[in-house]
Amino acid sequence: MKKLLALLLALVMCCVLLVGCGSMTQGTGGPAASEDTGDAEPATYALSETPVTLSISWWGGDSRHSAYQEAIAAFVEATPSVEEVTVDFGAWSGWEDKMSTYFASGTAADVCQVNWNWLTSYSGNGQTFVDLNGLTEFLDLTQFDENALAQCTVAGALQCVPAAMTGRIFYWNSETFEKVGVEIPTSYEELIAAGQKFAEFEDGSYYPTALGEYDRMILMVYYLESIYGKDWVVDGALNYSEEEIIEGLEFIQTLEDNHVTPTIQQILGDGAESLDKNPKWMDGRYAGIFEWDSSASKFHGALNNPDAFVVGDELGTGGFTKVSLGLAITKTCEHPAEAALLIDYLLNGEGAAIMGSQLGIPLSKSGLEAAGDAVDALTAEANSKVLASCTNALDPKFEDSSLKSTDGVYYDVMSGLSYGDYSIEEAAQILIEGIEAAL
Repeated sequence: MKKLLALLLALVMCCVLLVGCGSMTQGTGGPAASEDTGDAEPATYALSETPVTLSISWWGGDSRHSAYQEAIAAFVEATPSVEEVTVDFGAWSGWEDKMSTYFASGTAADVCQVNWNWLTSYSGNGQTFVDLNGLTEFLDLTQFDENALAQCTVAGALQCVPAAMTGRIFYWNSETFEKVGVEIPTSYEELIAAGQKFAEFEDGSYYPTALGEYDRMILMVYYLESIYGKDWVVDGALNYSEEEIIEGLEFIQTLEDNHVTPTIQQILGDGAESLDKNPKWMDGRYAGIFEWDSSASKFHGALNNPDAFVVGDELGTGGFTKVSLGLAITKTCEHPAEAALLIDYLLNGEGAAIMGSQLGIPLSKSGLEAAGDAVDALTAEANSKVLASCTNALDPKFEDSSLKSTDGVYYDVMSGLSYGDYSIEEAAQILIEGIEAAL
């Protein structure tokens, strides 16, 4: 119902925009939103002659919220041309649905924290976000790796600044592994063998790791890429056969069968909103997670014994990295030059020292230097392992909402397999059909 209402609102707003498009005027700091295909030269911008108000939105946990607000306050203090920055933030749950409505209706904040795939999902023709190539007077792009900038270039336009690169890796509760008497796994074979030891420990309520539906999907792709060494999607087409995907799903089922992870029903039955808030994670009965290196701090802080939280190894070569998130300027922003100054401050300037590794290990060379000791040592260790081990590319459609959302194909397949509603062959067919539809 929420998605239907969001769609109806978007349709109504599109009609309003179409009726009024002939009377749209240029904003104070730059041109109004247009159906820019990216073929034209980037627009040029100037600072406003009077102090302006900006807005920014992001999602994340409490530590990210605090860092953003502190850095924004410092930016306003240091920037005479900006008198205020209003903020809109929240948890990830439901955030993309909210933002998709804002993008469709032209009511999104001036600066938006965006997922990498949003560039193609919501601005595939360059219609939603400003081409940042026209703002280099206010935003230093030379601090960023050219390959990362290229990943954020869609329809010929640089539509966001990449904050960090990220990938998935295992984190372990060393105290639990020591209690059970098992070495921390360094291969898939050792992980499965650890599950059998955990099953024999005490009442069998301890598990080496706990994997949700999306965790399982990513781990399956990592596993298959470690075997076959090829990207999941190539040139807009699924690059794995039905037989190979069945092999991947058999591996996921093996993890449940060998007590490596609880079933989806068990995890949901714990009644926690998310795994980091699950008492079984907090007390060490779930002794591992498979998480983005840029998002593990909330799990670390939730442990009853945070000192036991350690970074594991990638269990095989292969797996993918991606731009973890970026900062973009919407075309409805009336003051793009000032918005670019804000992004530069957060990623390249003094704000990076406040943000630390809240957005991941900074890609910006000057930002990383400014962050210094504010960069979390565990995050830095995990990121270095991820970048050294993961060798495959990620297609942006991998995170399409029809696949990734909680009512999407990945959740349907992995939950259905775990509950026994689908055979492995049925799950493979549903997965293939869903991915091909999204592509």
